[in-house]
Amino acid sequence: MQSIEMSGGSPNRLGAHHDGSGVNFAVFSENARKIELCLFSADGPREFARIALPEQTGPVWHGYIKDLPVGTLYGYRAHGPYAPEHGHRFNPNKLLLDPYTREISGDWVNDPAILGYDGASSAQDLSFDTTDSAPYVPKSVVSDPALFEGLPAGTHNAQNRDLIYEAHPKGATMANMAVPEQLRGNYEGLASDAMLAHLTSIGVQAVELLPVHSFVDDKFLVDRGLRNYWGYNSIGFFALEPRYFGPGGLQGFRDMVSRFHEAGIEVILDVVYNHTAEGDQRGPTLSFRGLDNASYYRLIAGQSRYYVNDTGCGNTLNVSHPYVLRMVLDSLRFWVECMGIDGFRFDLATTLGREDHGFDPNGGFFDALRQDPVLSQVRMIAEPWDIGPGGYRLGEFPHEFSEWNDSYRDTVRRYWRGDAHSAQELGARLLGSADKFDRRGRRSSASINFVASHDGFTLADTTRYSKRHNEANTENNRDGHHSNFSDNAGVEGQTDDPAIRQIRARRQRNMLATLFLSQGTPMLLAGDEFANSQQGNNNAYCQDNDIGWLNWDTADTALQSFVASLSAFRQDHICVRQTRFLHGVTRPKDGHSDVYWSDFDGEPLEWRDPGLANLCLTLRCAGDAPAYAPDGDVVFIVFNRSDKPGQVSLPKTPDGQGWIRGIDTDKTTQDGFSRMEQGKTVVAPQSVVAFVLKFGEVAG
Repeated sequence: MQSIEMSGGSPNRLGAHHDGSGVNFAVFSENARKIELCLFSADGPREFARIALPEQTGPVWHGYIKDLPVGTLYGYRAHGPYAPEHGHRFNPNKLLLDPYTREISGDWVNDPAILGYDGASSAQDLSFDTTDSAPYVPKSVVSDPALFEGLPAGTHNAQNRDLIYEAHPKGATMANMAVPEQLRGNYEGLASDAMLAHLTSIGVQAVELLPVHSFVDDKFLVDRGLRNYWGYNSIGFFALEPRYFGPGGLQGFRDMVSRFHEAGIEVILDVVYNHTAEGDQRGPTLSFRGLDNASYYRLIAGQSRYYVNDTGCGNTLNVSHPYVLRMVLDSLRFWVECMGIDGFRFDLATTLGREDHGFDPNGGFFDALRQDPVLSQVRMIAEPWDIGPGGYRLGEFPHEFSEWNDSYRDTVRRYWRGDAHSAQELGARLLGSADKFDRRGRRSSASINFVASHDGFTLADTTRYSKRHNEANTENNRDGHHSNFSDNAGVEGQTDDPAIRQIRARRQRNMLATLFLSQGTPMLLAGDEFANSQQGNNNAYCQDNDIGWLNWDTADTALQSFVASLSAFRQDHICVRQTRFLHGVTRPKDGHSDVYWSDFDGEPLEWRDPGLANLCLTLRCAGDAPAYAPDGDVVFIVFNRSDKPGQVSLPKTPDGQGWIRGIDTDKTTQDGFSRMEQGKTVVAPQSVVAFVLKFGEVAG
């Protein structure tokens, strides 16, 4: 071991920061008795120095080393009580990742040495292991500050934010032959010329990436020859996952963000601050557990050996602790200010809002976000549930949040499958789910509408499979959702039967049309625009292969063109993407209702009809909108779920005006609609048609 001189340094900025002359180290631990900084050579790496941080200011341990260069590899060892029954799991034999490190070097190795206890002992996690874990864990890196100079976020109008595209950082491009080979499967490939052309062609305005924070492959997956593909197993909240690095390394991610912004596309990160990769009491000691288990995690009252498991992932991060909350906020600001990120989707967001008395929309985490001068300006999306008590909280988040609306997904699937009473539910979902969100000044855009997401069947598989096929996950097909509300049209899986293929294609068009014609914010799962399949796997979290990757070679280009038409229609017609909720208010400008429901005969819709399956609605701009708001747009939408053509009475229009079809899911292409219609018209079975009122044209 070399002798290294260290001075006191500063506790103000957590992490390792190079100031041009040396490096300041600061790390939080409320219950440690001593924190040692370990330095490693780049060639090996070999531990060449171990120095106790000389100062403790409150719960922050800190020190400064002059002339230490950027690129230095390091880690921590924490000394303190090893008393799991009291919540403490300090073990200085375990090298710990700095929670604030912005880069990591090396890989995690699935070895018993990373456990804080002796895995072979009958005492299990109550035992103490003396094996050095350093050879089996990656090292933190003293980063070059120049790598993180401010990158501006996008400057898009918040009122115009619309189509979100949920994509996997690797799977979106891994099998796309139009992307240069060296860029496939990495950050730079996501913003390659081919991908930008594709995304802009279908009108994408925001890309939402599955987790890019550094994460760990779960031991039980590694033991079965699988990987954690989705990445919901974070260990470094400031560090990019290196498995997605391309030729540009870390800078390649920043270049990707810049290219997206130049194309007018925002970048949203799916972030996992509800738990970490260290799992429950049987999990490894990698960082937080070894630094201060009792502070970083929520432990069961009176049974501190065990973890509160509101996440279903073994542990729950304790964001009620001020220094843990600070870490989360510092992380979020880092991604905004240094990496140019425009917003975040919070995984299992109910966990973040749970106080001792339960979920609280005015709890500490939300208060901290809302008052932050940086974070209060970015886009925030909640996954409004977890598995904890009272965990389902759709519609209950603060108004600054949008929320994933799984009720929308299930209703649309059930309606087009033909389920009883689903038409009534569809009415609420088409108008932005006002029953869920119309309170406390929230906008209809708060409802993130989707018919498929990474978690569950793809859109195509919703029409191809009646049950899940997760055998490749090696859990005897027990994992994944039971309730998929899917329908295979009579044959399970792939088929060459042209009649069944036609039914499935139409069903996909119907669900996509419903999505794009609904009030709220549409989200499209990557690949659904060209009928991507996961072979019936509805839980592809461990499938880093052709099951999980987008299958570009089999892309349905006709469906892709249809999606482009839907997206263009939505952008052209403000009345299908309003921010205000529609409640049938009479418009002072013309005396019409802003929304009017009718049956095929033009009569008021009988919502109490148990057999209700078909419905029509006329949309105008909101009756309570101010005078300066856009107006003049009128759209009439018909949903015909029956197996027979429908004779539909079009709303009456003044002379010289009439209706022109803008969308018709009976057609694979949406070009050539020019005939103006009045009176009655025919709508094909199992289809959606959107008509546009045209002014000043002679009826044809």
